[in-house]
Amino acid sequence: MATEMTAAVLYGKEDLRLEKVPLPQAGPGELVLRVGAALTCGTDLKVYRRGYHAMMLKPPIPFGHEVAGVVTEIGAGVTQFRKGDRVVAVNSAPCDVCFFCQHGQQNLCEDLQFNNGAYAEFIRIPKRIVEKNTLPVPDEVPFEYAALTEPLACVVRGLEESAAKAGDTMAVIGAGPIGLMFMHVAALAGTNVIAVVKREDQIATARLFGASEVVQVSAVEDVIAATRALTPGGRGADIVIEAVAVPEAWEWAVDMVRKGGVVNFFGGPPRGTKVQLDTNRLHYGDITLKASFHHTPATCRTALGLVTSGRFKCAEYITGRAGLEDVPEVFAQMMRRNGGSREIKTAVFPEGVAR
Repeated sequence: MATEMTAAVLYGKEDLRLEKVPLPQAGPGELVLRVGAALTCGTDLKVYRRGYHAMMLKPPIPFGHEVAGVVTEIGAGVTQFRKGDRVVAVNSAPCDVCFFCQHGQQNLCEDLQFNNGAYAEFIRIPKRIVEKNTLPVPDEVPFEYAALTEPLACVVRGLEESAAKAGDTMAVIGAGPIGLMFMHVAALAGTNVIAVVKREDQIATARLFGASEVVQVSAVEDVIAATRALTPGGRGADIVIEAVAVPEAWEWAVDMVRKGGVVNFFGGPPRGTKVQLDTNRLHYGDITLKASFHHTPATCRTALGLVTSGRFKCAEYITGRAGLEDVPEVFAQMMRRNGGSREIKTAVFPEGVAR
């Protein structure tokens, strides 16, 4: 009987290695999954570039967090799952007893439990995540689609927190994986989406995911004026989502929103980043500024519902396929591209892909 498996382990800045590690075992309340598919993620790339994540992981540690697979082992006391079940195990779960959980802010849980190790043959799911954030996946839904649940849950929460509703005009700054998800989910909800993108090749992608208008930054003299010109009466967007995590875009967002509107700073810049905002405009324009971080069990369920409904363009979101042995090179290529590619997400299949 095998006692080891192959996994991608992060050792530090741009140091990702395939190694043989002990096969995980399910303790009380836990599960072990055979990984069906794991997805690359902007957060994983950021961690790979920096070599750490203050909240989620400190190296050396198994890497990856967007995952779906099949239950192969059940720990004592688990009654809601059986061997052979297809599930998506989201990357965290709140405690539900701390101050923030008791005040409806589970995403800010003081004891938020994270789980990593998706780029592997098997993954152990801790008891709390089994109980609160492991969800059944219908047979007809591919694992790589189900694995979209976690980032989509973050986006769903961001839209809910922004009070987006049908008929609103929303500007989304950024056409990376998260920006595209915001465009798509907002469009599905009946919101009119203006995409603010960097490169020409992102124009068609933004339209594919629901943007009715697109502003390419390098093709206009004034990106703020160009965006506001596309809003009703030129007043500005009802909601602006910042999804690139750079100070300039945070400042653009405040100048693109209408009086009485909402800006959601969704992109997370590095610690210590500062921005300058027009306080006069904020005060007399009665503008709401907020940021959204992470997800909750409720938005995870909403996100999986979108995936399984067939309304979300899962297939278009998965633009690359790779085997487990390819993971170090996949991340090296992502660094070399530095955003200059049409790739959105790569699905990693531990059992291999057709060559």
